[in-house]
Amino acid sequence: MKVAVIGGGYAGMAAAVTLAEHGVPVTVFEAGKTLGGRARRIEHRALELDNGLHILVGAYRETLRLMRLVGADPHRQLLRLPFTWHIHERFSFRAGSLPAPLHLPAGLLAARGVSLGERLGAARFLLAMRRARFRLPRDTSVASLLAHERQGVALTRWLWRPLCVSALNTPPESASAQVFLNVLRDSLSAERGASDILLPRADLSRLFPEPAGAWVRTRGGSVQTGQRVTAIDATAGAYAIRHTTAEETFTHVICALAPHHVKQLVAGIPPLAEVTGKLDRYEYQPIYSVYLQYPGDVRLAAPMLGFDSALMQWAFDRGALCGQRGLIGVVISAKGMHQEHSHPELALLVHQELQQQIGQLPSPAWFQVVSEKRATFACVPGLERPENRTPLENFYLAGDYTAGDYPATLEAAVRSGVGAARLVLGAA
Repeated sequence: MKVAVIGGGYAGMAAAVTLAEHGVPVTVFEAGKTLGGRARRIEHRALELDNGLHILVGAYRETLRLMRLVGADPHRQLLRLPFTWHIHERFSFRAGSLPAPLHLPAGLLAARGVSLGERLGAARFLLAMRRARFRLPRDTSVASLLAHERQGVALTRWLWRPLCVSALNTPPESASAQVFLNVLRDSLSAERGASDILLPRADLSRLFPEPAGAWVRTRGGSVQTGQRVTAIDATAGAYAIRHTTAEETFTHVICALAPHHVKQLVAGIPPLAEVTGKLDRYEYQPIYSVYLQYPGDVRLAAPMLGFDSALMQWAFDRGALCGQRGLIGVVISAKGMHQEHSHPELALLVHQELQQQIGQLPSPAWFQVVSEKRATFACVPGLERPENRTPLENFYLAGDYTAGDYPATLEAAVRSGVGAARLVLGAA
């Protein structure tokens, strides 16, 4: 057995680690110079930034397990905070002191910024969904579900809508209610630690993909960056993989690319027509990350703050998290009017909104806007997602877009990679 993993993002490296753990020879091909895929390190002005700002939660069990396995200590690499939802000067609640799963309904009842009636309605909603085992008879939009459950206007604006956009990167009007409930089930309604907020203290490549690459190499595997796979030839029960510098033959392939890259790579392989047909129905949502460098004494009131403003959703104090003093990172998820602006215009608008929200700020010394225009698939109701296993023998898919309970998150990617690797191991 000789396995090729195409793509060195979170899914690909999770697959590679799982295979190497079981002594299977594995070769990872990553087109970029840096491991991580759509969650990787970029460098600007000698600073290590990320191509997208991410929030993890305690429910990311597989991600945390693999981090520990490869020596990326979550206690050092992640700032763990008990669940707190704070929209600046609008709304705030934190987990209550009762045992799970009552800690969050109890926290909602004590929340500040909305009426008692809305708080009671939200607590009833969580308890009703728990009684229904977080399953809907038929998928619908998050907005329709919230309307059916009579969730208040203010609480929807300051809790459910930003939570939906943060988790699914899709507006509630078009987001899958069932996937949203899956997120609530495994985070807000599970054990207390599952709802904890985990904020990266290191860049996203160092958080897992790079330690995973080093770990795979020490076990005889190969991790090759700067190697773009340009063609796959499936003949005589083997796979000829043509990449930047050579052509190699493998018995098994795990394709861990983004869905639009999968379509390009496997076009013309007849057994995979069903897979590409499903991917043709995918739509995508962007994520913009805006970095603003202020003087070193500029800080936010907390490492992470939510905002109810035209553009900003969440801001991160990179000084408090990564030691990058005065650097504020702002994330803008899903489609919106921000896409109509040039990067300098968008940075100026974000700076102005920050001033309106937290007070007078000096002009930033520099800015960097990173736009991932196809950051995630649009997580819409009833979307049919391809399985890890494909009709082509010994050819598997891995990625946050494959079939599963979760939207396009780091945990979904890791679980998919582990699942694909276990299929390979099961076929041995």
